[in-house]
Amino acid sequence: MRPITIKKSFSGLSVLALALLATAAQAAESKGPCGVQGLERCPQPFDKVLPAPKDMLTWDQATRVVGFRNTYRLYAGDVFSSHGAKPYPLAEAEHKLSDIQYTLEGKQHNLADYLANQSVTGLLVLKDGKVAYEHYAQGNTAQTLWTSRSVAKSVVSVLVGVALKEGKIKSLDDKVSTYVPELKGSEWQDVTLHQLMQHTSGVQWDENYASKDSDFSHMTQCEARPDPYDCVLQLVRSVKRKPGVKPGEVWSYNTGGAWLVGRVLENATGMTLAKYLESRIWSRYAMQQDGVWHALVPGKVDMGGHGFNATLRDWGRFGQFVLSGGQLPDGEKLLPDDWIVRSTHWTQAKGSVTAAAPNGQYGYQWWYNAPAANADSAPKRTATSDKTFWALGIFGQTIAINPAENLVVVQWSTWKNAETPSSLYDEQAVFVNAVSEALDR
Repeated sequence: MRPITIKKSFSGLSVLALALLATAAQAAESKGPCGVQGLERCPQPFDKVLPAPKDMLTWDQATRVVGFRNTYRLYAGDVFSSHGAKPYPLAEAEHKLSDIQYTLEGKQHNLADYLANQSVTGLLVLKDGKVAYEHYAQGNTAQTLWTSRSVAKSVVSVLVGVALKEGKIKSLDDKVSTYVPELKGSEWQDVTLHQLMQHTSGVQWDENYASKDSDFSHMTQCEARPDPYDCVLQLVRSVKRKPGVKPGEVWSYNTGGAWLVGRVLENATGMTLAKYLESRIWSRYAMQQDGVWHALVPGKVDMGGHGFNATLRDWGRFGQFVLSGGQLPDGEKLLPDDWIVRSTHWTQAKGSVTAAAPNGQYGYQWWYNAPAANADSAPKRTATSDKTFWALGIFGQTIAINPAENLVVVQWSTWKNAETPSSLYDEQAVFVNAVSEALDR
């Protein structure tokens, strides 16, 4: 775009206002036609009117649809490219999922009920690596980049495993301050990477999505500012330790700590999360479309707690990669042989063990998810349902993986509330069990 010279006021606008408009136009053009520098193929739909990112937690459901499929351009972003590689094939399954039956709270439901109850905007079922069911709603398409929310934590967990196998991270027993010197002198200083990934740091963090005063809410406000990195770093460094709680003793979900997992990985590898994902998995597995990772400092710092944006089938391909234990199509293994087992060895720190999860509910940023023990639901269990592990994000985002069944289920949703009612999680678990049974007949 050619430089614009402003000589006088026009239509009531001051010279300064016009100059600011020109600067904004130049900045927008520098990002390219898709709103992100380096993203050459625009996702579809490409909505013209976008919501304010600072209001993300309070968007209504219709707004959330637009916001979630355009999150990749609501913030600064780093592209992770497939480099035009031939995508990992996802053939159509001969045995398609046509309908299912399940019981929730004593009532019988089918597939249509599930889509409505969960406010589903995208659903993909892969059985034996083949597409058994694929569904898009609310205008989403196969070219839509949908935001992951905390599903990204599980993506980061996988990348940590890759870095460990490559020797870029020496040990999960290393203190995180070894990799992130800014943490020295803070409550995070003596926390190990193992504890950070299991969310047992003992550092206080208010994850309340319904409170304007929670640490998580403050983080979303930081992310909407022009200088998000300094704001997020100051917020995360400032939190205190729970009185009398040592690292490893108490489990407490902590997106501030998850952001630090990403910082450890970036400093250990010398790459952003996007670039490391691109170079190790995205361009080699490979995926069908470029994705975007929410960046706090483009090209330097990405948001490790959330911010992964990709197509529904590429979410599924990532699930297949994990299901394989981290194996590329040519047979090369990118993850340590025991990484998935270690990642899904649930911590039994105080707070992790519940009636629904008697062995613990959280591993290396993967979840154990099962219906509440007193839930009137079916199928509450299957022969292998305890083998299923979950990447979960607020408002219903999901990747469920059951290696024993060779099953991957991906879900995009816009729940009315971030995490409530809890019966929505029960329904997800029951649904995956019902899918498993239906596809095994």
